[in-house]
Amino acid sequence: MSIQLVTIVALALVFLIATVLPVHMGALAFVAAFIVGTVFVGEDTDDIVAGFPGDLFIILVGVTLLFAIAKGNGTVDRLVQLAVRAVGGRIALIPWVMFGVTAVMTAFGAVVPAAVAIIAPIGMGFALRYRINPMLMGLLIINGASAGGFSPMSIFGSITNGVVERNNLPGNPVLLFASSFVFNLVLSVVVFLLFGGRELMRRSAQMASDTGPTGGTAPTGRGISTEPVTAVVAGSGGTAVATGGTGAGAPAPSGAGGGAPVATDPAADDDPMRLQPLTRDHVFTLIGLAALAVGALAFGLDVGFTALTVAAVLSLISPTSAKAAVGQVAWPTVLLICGIVTFVSLMERVGTIDWLGNLVTRIGAPLLAAIIICLIGGIVSAFASTTGILGALIPLAVPFLLAGEVGAVGMIIALAISSSVVDSSPFSTSGALVVANSPDEENEKVFRGLMIWGFSMCALVPLVSCLLFVVPGWL
Repeated sequence: MSIQLVTIVALALVFLIATVLPVHMGALAFVAAFIVGTVFVGEDTDDIVAGFPGDLFIILVGVTLLFAIAKGNGTVDRLVQLAVRAVGGRIALIPWVMFGVTAVMTAFGAVVPAAVAIIAPIGMGFALRYRINPMLMGLLIINGASAGGFSPMSIFGSITNGVVERNNLPGNPVLLFASSFVFNLVLSVVVFLLFGGRELMRRSAQMASDTGPTGGTAPTGRGISTEPVTAVVAGSGGTAVATGGTGAGAPAPSGAGGGAPVATDPAADDDPMRLQPLTRDHVFTLIGLAALAVGALAFGLDVGFTALTVAAVLSLISPTSAKAAVGQVAWPTVLLICGIVTFVSLMERVGTIDWLGNLVTRIGAPLLAAIIICLIGGIVSAFASTTGILGALIPLAVPFLLAGEVGAVGMIIALAISSSVVDSSPFSTSGALVVANSPDEENEKVFRGLMIWGFSMCALVPLVSCLLFVVPGWL
C-alpha cells in the first residue's frame, strides 16, 4: 500500500472512530499524525509539529475567549432580550429574531455549536409557549448560525480563508460571507413557508386586529420558565451534557392564545426576558466587539490577536466578570481543528493531496467532479464536525482547483455551503442541540424531521450550490 493510501485510510479511521466511539476527533488526528509520520514516513516529532496551525489556534482561542466574556457578563443575554422585545406581539417574527441573533453571534466569532447551544433553549421555549412548530424554530436557529458562520471574523470563515490563502488560491472572503448568508436566508424562507410560517402570520394579523390601533393591553404572566434545560451536546468524539439557557416555557396565560404578545410581567423578578439595566461591562463589551469588527474589516488587523487584545482589556476593566471565561473557551473545537489541520499538513508533505486532486481531474467532467467533492463534504459533515471537514476537504480540492477547470472562488463557496447547511442533521452538534431542547412530547418528531431534512440537504445542496456558484464560472 502506498503512503498516500495509508494517510487516506488513517484519516477515514479518525472520522469513523470519532463518530461511533466517545473519542475526540482532534486527539485521534494528532495520534494518527504521530503514528503515520514516525512509522510510515520516517519524520521526527519536530517535523510533525511543524504542521501545527498556530494562526488558527490564535483565532480560535481569541474569538471564543472574547465571546465567553460577553456571555459571562450578560451582554449576549441583553442583546437577545432587546431583539425579542423589539418584535412586540408579532409572533411570526420570533423565529426570524432567533435567526438574526444567532447569525450576528457567529459572524462576530462565536463557534456555531456554542451559538446554537445558547439560543436553542430560548427559541424552543418560545416555540412551546406560542405554539410555533419546533422544526421551524430549530431550523432557523441552525440556518442563522450557518449564515453568519463564514464572515471574515468567524470560525468557519477564518478556517476557509486561511486554507485558501495558504494554498495560494484566489479567494474573496466578502463574497463567501455574502453568498453563504443569502443562501441560508433563502433556505430559511423555504423553511418558514413549509413549517407553519403562514399560519403564524395569520395569527399575528388576527392579534393585531383584536388589539386595535393602539395595540391593546398585553396580558401579564411569568413568561418563560427559568428552569435550566439539559442539552445534549453531540460533539466530535463523544457526547457532553451541558446545562444552560432558559427552559421550555409554561403554557400561555388564559385568554392569550397563540397570538399573545411577547410582553412579560415587569414585576416578575425571575422573568429571564425582563430587561436588565445597561451596565458598565455591557458598554465596554459592545465597544470591544465594535472595535474587533472595525479593526478586522476596515484596517485588516489579525482577527485572533485583535480578539485577544479586546478580551485582555475587558479582563483588566472587569476581572470578576472575566474570571471564568478562560474555562469556557471552546477547547474541544481548538483541539479538533488543530489536530485535523496537523494531520492534513502531513498528507500534503507526503503528496496525498496532489495525488487525490489528480484523480479528481481525471474524471473528465469538471462539473461532475465539483459535485462529487461537495457531496462528500455534505455527507461527511452531516455526521462529523463541519470545522474539521472544512480543514480537510478544501486542501483535497486544491489540485483540482489549480488545474483551472472550474473557478476556485465559486467552488470554495459551493463546498463551504454544502458542508455547513447539513448541520441541521440530528447527528451533528447543532441538530442534536435542537432535538435536546425540543419539548418532550415533540422530541421524537423533531429528531425524525431533522433527519429527513438533513439528509435531503446532503443530496440537494451540493447540486444546487454547484449550479449557482460553479457553473457560471465554468461556462
